[in-house]
Amino acid sequence: MKITDECYPCLERLVHQAAELATSVPELKAQAVEAGMRFLHEAFSKEKTSIEVATPLHRIVRSITRNEDPYFIMKEREVAMARQLLNDQVRQVSPGFRQSVILAVLGNCIDFFRTVEEVRADISAPVEFAFDDVSILEEKLLRSGHILYLADNTGEVLFDLPLVRYMSGYGRITYVVKETPVQNDVSLADLDFFRLGEGLPRVISTGTDTPGVDMNIASELFKSEFSNADLVLAKGMGYWETLSELQPEGKVFHLLKAKCTPVADSIGVPLNSYVALLR
Repeated sequence: MKITDECYPCLERLVHQAAELATSVPELKAQAVEAGMRFLHEAFSKEKTSIEVATPLHRIVRSITRNEDPYFIMKEREVAMARQLLNDQVRQVSPGFRQSVILAVLGNCIDFFRTVEEVRADISAPVEFAFDDVSILEEKLLRSGHILYLADNTGEVLFDLPLVRYMSGYGRITYVVKETPVQNDVSLADLDFFRLGEGLPRVISTGTDTPGVDMNIASELFKSEFSNADLVLAKGMGYWETLSELQPEGKVFHLLKAKCTPVADSIGVPLNSYVALLR
């Protein structure tokens, strides 16, 4: 998915957001915003994906502020929110594949800038998929010996676990996170710090600090695993924005809530739709 005009103000907000989270020192914050905005003005191109622009923006902010994980406090809030919502038993997950898929996509509702009450209202409502390939995915599992599960935000890991366990009954599953921090995406260090790794199978990283994954700079291990996988479950908008640039192979299952207009339009669904799409 290539950048649209609507992505520019979003990336502009991202610069200010990252700088605000990264430091309380006004001078450093101003320097980070100035450098980020200068890069955005020079690098913005409709020939690129948003990830190709967002990744250097994050690196600029981290470098200037000397903060390697500006979103850490937000990840703490996300994980606390996820645990509260699950402990409240907002939604009981009955045994079965579809309910596990639904719980996993509901995790995509968690956002550190939303209140627990707002998220609870979303995840308590019925889920209807604008694209519903869940039954196709379940059939494909029967022929999938090698499965990748591409994780999204840190708080979502807890919502992923039932689906990960279910899919583990079909083949060798590998849970994929980010190598180092970027935004609120779950990283290798986050799994340990927040004690989210218990119950997960084999874990690797994309080898990068990019939202989604930029195949041009992903690790050789990840690219090999991706190429050899029979099935790839990709959580969240970042993976749609990047992997939709690849030719469809009928093995990448996108599971997400389309929370911005450019992503919704590129998929062909209304804003805030749930999507379960095999591509």
